[in-house]
Amino acid sequence: MEAKKPIVMSGIRPTGYLHLGNYFGAIRNYVRMQDEFECFFMVADLHSLTTHPDTKELKSNVHRVLAENIACGLDPEKAAFYCQSHIYETSELYLYLNMLAYKGELEKTVTFKDKVRLQPNNVNAGLLTYPVLQAADIILHRASLVPVGKDQEQHLEMARNFANRFNHRYGNVFPEPMAFNYNDELIKVPSLDGTGKMSKSENQMATLYLADSDDLIRKKVMKAKTDNGPAEPNATKPDYIENIFLLMRLVSARPVIDKFESDYNNCNIRYGDMKKQLAEDMVSFIAPIRAKVEGILGNENYLKQIMETGAEKARNSAKATMEIVRECMGLTYF
Repeated sequence: MEAKKPIVMSGIRPTGYLHLGNYFGAIRNYVRMQDEFECFFMVADLHSLTTHPDTKELKSNVHRVLAENIACGLDPEKAAFYCQSHIYETSELYLYLNMLAYKGELEKTVTFKDKVRLQPNNVNAGLLTYPVLQAADIILHRASLVPVGKDQEQHLEMARNFANRFNHRYGNVFPEPMAFNYNDELIKVPSLDGTGKMSKSENQMATLYLADSDDLIRKKVMKAKTDNGPAEPNATKPDYIENIFLLMRLVSARPVIDKFESDYNNCNIRYGDMKKQLAEDMVSFIAPIRAKVEGILGNENYLKQIMETGAEKARNSAKATMEIVRECMGLTYF
């Protein structure tokens, strides 16, 4: 008898276009995970309402997230790839978990404090209870593994707390969800201006999006910050120069990288040539993904079919969990 695969769950917010950082920091790992685990990958459309209550562009944003992830290699046949709002059991579990969450602990979360600072006129209850909904998303499928970055570790800790509180009060239903990635160090793709990592919403000219045109990719890469070159052989690279090499290591062939490493160490690096090479390698990497995305977005019937298939897989899992939850809570009266 084949052993049951561990369950992985992760969510992707449908806000903004996916960029190179999303690909190398998350999606590439998802593609690998779908072959090794039972995977539930969710488009977090309900989460987006906490900060983007205007839903005029939500449908097109959801379609784009689906298309971009599939174009990057996510296989809807292998993983359950679904929209959060299509799984009504999520809202039910969210309600029950809210009875186990306390105002004080929710107000202390870093993301809540950040959002209050950024949107002081829209501090809604959904924003406060965001970690509770996130916990419901994860434990609804009784997932034990969650691929998260550093900025989400506090929310995962809270999800563990809510799962344990439920188990302690009503019976042992949920495993403790733990952080999981293939590498201890997740790849953080630097922005082209050397001031941080690539972002969906900030500093767009320093971020390479999977939807960028060839000319825009070239334009952005050529604006990357450089200097006059090293003053002595084998000098330590400044951060912004190391960033360009890091980007090159992601998309360029080994001999190309070795050539520019050698040029740098021998003090004859020509940054213009390096950036031109990097730009062409970026175009070669992004252009096929962009073309696939455009093809998928042009086929609404396919997108509808993907969402229906994913929702069915996720609903089957959610329904089984919630039958156990209601039984343990004593909510089955007949």
